[in-house]
Amino acid sequence: MNVRRQHISGIALTAVTALGLGTLSACSGASAAGNTDKFDVVASFYPMAFLAEQIGGDHVNVSSLTEPGQEPHDLEISAKQTAQLQESDAVLYLKNLQPSVDDAVAQSEVKTKIDAASLTTLEKHGNEVGGHAAEHDDHANEELAGLDPHIWLDPVRYAQVAEGVGKAFEKADPDHAADYKKNTTALVKKLDGLNTQFENGLKNTRTKVFITTHAAFGYLAERYGLTEEAINGLDPESEPSANRVKDLEKMAEADGVTTVFYETLVSDKTAKTIASDANLKTDVLDPIEGITAKSKGEDYFQVMESNLKALQSALGAK
Repeated sequence: MNVRRQHISGIALTAVTALGLGTLSACSGASAAGNTDKFDVVASFYPMAFLAEQIGGDHVNVSSLTEPGQEPHDLEISAKQTAQLQESDAVLYLKNLQPSVDDAVAQSEVKTKIDAASLTTLEKHGNEVGGHAAEHDDHANEELAGLDPHIWLDPVRYAQVAEGVGKAFEKADPDHAADYKKNTTALVKKLDGLNTQFENGLKNTRTKVFITTHAAFGYLAERYGLTEEAINGLDPESEPSANRVKDLEKMAEADGVTTVFYETLVSDKTAKTIASDANLKTDVLDPIEGITAKSKGEDYFQVMESNLKALQSALGAK
């Protein structure tokens, strides 16, 4: 579904006043934040909200600025949301992914501001990422010159962020520090297990190259020795050039690519056109920017496991 420039309405914000643990992981909806008897955390979008609820447990009230089904790169937050930031105890966001959030956080007086990008390492990625490919990218798109924000798709980096978030929660809400520490340890252990699943599941494959519509999987590709060839750049809705399409078709034949991956939150038209022209299959590789009815799973871990199965099938895992 194309949700370009969809704005969050004030009605949606006031419709829900609190989300219980587990509810957010299922729908990651926008909810009212602040002035509860819990540690109130505003998260910028689903991967941040998921960390907050997993680490915070029963002690936190988590609200998301990005609605389910909304493309987070295009979020324009409302004046009401900006006001709600002021009432929260903490904000958890990923700098440079959502400019309107960055601006609102910078102007807010929230005592605890947690930038996930500062808790791990970021790299520059272009259309071609991982394995041998990153140094060969010569695309001039201005957006590709920036740092790739999609760190949550690498379980190792996501675990590093989780550890930093846990420490920030402990400092900001010391009365519940022991629980935050325990929850963080459990989450990191689970992410370590997911990393092992990917390592083992992608160790022996017929090909190491996969094609996606959106250059969201650069960190994942590098982590597991794969090469991501993206039709578009870091912007999921940019249009590829005719030369880029021709190059992808040649590469698919040379590298034994079977599948063109698309994602749930943007149109699959380009992926299906390229796949049809090159006689390839299509499948979903979910960047997990939001959980919707179309998601193959109800939370981060379930969707990542679905992504692993999709990659194993497309790459010919042995």
